[in-house]
Formats: sequence, C-alpha cells, structure tokens
Amino acid sequence: MLETNAAIGIGIGIGELARRVGCKPETVRYYERVGLMSGAMRTEGGQRRYGEEAVRRLTFIRHARDFGFSVAAVRELLTMSDRPDMSCHEVDVIAKHHLEEVETRLQRLEALRDELRRMVGQCAGGKVESCRIIEVLSDHQLCNSEQAHGGAGDLRQGPYR
Repeated sequence: MLETNAAIGIGIGIGELARRVGCKPETVRYYERVGLMSGAMRTEGGQRRYGEEAVRRLTFIRHARDFGFSVAAVRELLTMSDRPDMSCHEVDVIAKHHLEEVETRLQRLEALRDELRRMVGQCAGGKVESCRIIEVLSDHQLCNSEQAHGGAGDLRQGPYR
C-alpha cells in the first residue's frame, strides 16, 4: 500500500523493527512471504514502514519460534490470538502436542548421547583402520540402542513436519 508524503515519517523501517525484536530484516521479509506478518505500509519511495502492532506481532512470532513451534503452528496460534474471546482449548492442544514432540526428541537425544559416549569410550585412539567409532558408524548391528538412530535427525527437522 502506498502512503502519501505526509505519512512518510510515520512508523519504523524494517531494520529498526528487526533490531527491536532481535532478528534480521530478511527474517521479517520471510515472515511476510509466508503470511505470518501482513505486508507493511510503503512510502512513495517503496520503503516498508511498521507500527507498534507489527512489533508486537513479530515479537510473538519470534518467541514462539524460539520455543520451537513450527511456522504452521505459529500461524494457528496467531489466528487464535486474533480472536481473544474464543476458548483457549485449541491453543492448549497445540502446546501439548508440541510438548509431547519435545519430550520424544529429548528421549531420542539422550539415547543418541549414550550411544555416542559408548562409541567414544571404546575408541582406543589408534589408527582409523581399527577405530571403534568408524566400525560402529559402518555397521548398524554394533549399536546398542535402536532408539538413538534418528536422534540427530530430530535436530535437523522442525516440529509439525
């Protein structure tokens, strides 16, 4: 949306918005592209201008993402937060589901940690040809825990895949 010359000085730019919330301008643009942030007002020169509502919304998004909520979950939470009179039951459902996923990942990461400790502990520090770590990584049968597999994969993938 283009604003008149009188509105050019109103609001803050994308850099200031990002600084206030602790992210990069590219992150703000990404959240606009995926629909979490509405498009900003623009000056006649095309510069984005944001108000305090954008600061609040971006703060919510960043905090939810810091908690590990996926973009899809944040979108749902934002939709619900825009309807303050509705029951928070659905918010609770999303948060409980996310908590279950976090607890599952923690269990898998603990098993992964234990398996890595065992591998490292069995390494004699000799040559690669007799390295226990290389042996275990090369042969799935040498692992003690099936649960450890995929633990690191959980770190690469976000919740609500």
